[in-house]
Amino acid sequence: MAATGSEKQGAKAFYVTTPIYYVNDAPHLGHAYTTVAGDVLTRWHRQRGEKVWYLTGTDEHGQKIMRTAEANNVTPQAWCDKLVEEAWKPLWEHLNIANDDFIRTTQKRHTDRVQEFVQDLYDKDEIYKGGYEGPYCVGCEEYKLPGDLIEAEDGTKLCPIHKKPVEILKEENYFFKLSEYGPKLLEFYEANPGFIQPESARNEVVNFVKQGLQDLSISRSTFDWGIPIPWDEKHVIYVWVDALLNYATAVGYNENPAKFAETFPANVHLVGKDILRFHAVIWPAMLMAQGLPVPGRVAANGWLMVGGEKMSKSNLTGIKPQDLTSHFGVDAYRWYFLRAIAFGSDGSFSWEDFSARYTSELANDYGNLASRVAAMVGKYFGGELPASTADGDAEKAIHEGLAKAVATADAKIGEELDFQGGILAIFDFVKQVNGYITEQEPWKVAKDESEEGRARLATILYTAAESLRAVAVLLNPIMPETSQALWDSLGAEASLGALATQPVQSSATWGQLPAGATVTKGAVLFPRLEEPKKD
Repeated sequence: MAATGSEKQGAKAFYVTTPIYYVNDAPHLGHAYTTVAGDVLTRWHRQRGEKVWYLTGTDEHGQKIMRTAEANNVTPQAWCDKLVEEAWKPLWEHLNIANDDFIRTTQKRHTDRVQEFVQDLYDKDEIYKGGYEGPYCVGCEEYKLPGDLIEAEDGTKLCPIHKKPVEILKEENYFFKLSEYGPKLLEFYEANPGFIQPESARNEVVNFVKQGLQDLSISRSTFDWGIPIPWDEKHVIYVWVDALLNYATAVGYNENPAKFAETFPANVHLVGKDILRFHAVIWPAMLMAQGLPVPGRVAANGWLMVGGEKMSKSNLTGIKPQDLTSHFGVDAYRWYFLRAIAFGSDGSFSWEDFSARYTSELANDYGNLASRVAAMVGKYFGGELPASTADGDAEKAIHEGLAKAVATADAKIGEELDFQGGILAIFDFVKQVNGYITEQEPWKVAKDESEEGRARLATILYTAAESLRAVAVLLNPIMPETSQALWDSLGAEASLGALATQPVQSSATWGQLPAGATVTKGAVLFPRLEEPKKD
């Protein structure tokens, strides 16, 4: 995406990350949900004129990857290469994800820096050698506390997330002195109450840390698919220590001081709630030990549920995003999950709910408004946007409604990560404009061919078109393709410039779309859906 002119060289970037995703299989809706949220957030801040950096990538080490590769009769590196190039990167391109970087943990720019980071901690006496035995979930790549496990009917201990039996591992490992950072973390949480979101997630982490932290095993010696410990190559670095460091290595840690200084730490880490402790406990403790700044916020989104189960490949509920985009379109896909589910809460997906919201809100409320306005400007003014010269109380209400929508959406999306609240504010304004047209009845006003009648008709249609101009700006971070189509339909590109450079905050300034702009009725933004064929 093009940078806006107000971005400042050397200024701290608004830095947003997704988790780096395990490449044991192709991405599903849950992965895409977090990545689209990050894309909308960073696009929004770009349209504030801010300098932005958006990072995503893949986590390619660990026992789970090694076993998956073995099951497919290929090397772990070959497996990762195939999945990244044939599944992960193509999906992000398909979903219009405007990430600035894509990091892979098998890249040398990452592996070298991880070894340096861990070596520094070892030299500072933050790491020691010891032994450990306990229940281990390969799916989570994590030792579990006995109290975390659930029990199957036959008494087998299961991982509560993957619902699969844990393995009892006994290893000689290197340990990070995580237990020493409990008081520092609690002090930090107290001083920075917004560090962990939502509030329920914060409470969970605080209670967990208050119970006392155990030192963290940061190496594995029972397999070799990982980054070697620099002072003892019989061990590889624990995959989560390796993975968390991507947020630093991707922006120049120990390699590009200028880049690192103007990017790190992240303003927002977007994570699934099942990996919250890694990001809100282990990651800040590692940074504290290294004397590096702690991130601004760790925001945990909820789970996407299908049939009451968390969406995942292991639960056989993984749905490919392409299954939905092929029917609803990419923009509607990007919109739906942020609109239908409050970010931070669990949410259930259903095809029927998606269809109902698409028809009601996108096709009927928004798409039909755009089509009607363009058609009436074409019919009554030959496609040339008329000037507004007869504003009254009805128009004043629209101006005020837009100002409210912009302020609310900017606060909700840009600051609070309340994507649902921001989208609702925009669509409340769309409904207000629809109501305005219904009340003003321009098709009846058009029958009055007096000067006053023509002025009134011009004012109604200008008000509607100018409202759509602002809506296109506000929805561009969420639905960039249809927003661009609307922008072009309004003739805004020729008079106002590229949509991507339009600031969201000033979109409420009334009268930006000039009279005389050429309005054309393009393709329907959200076509009526055909029922999918049943097998």
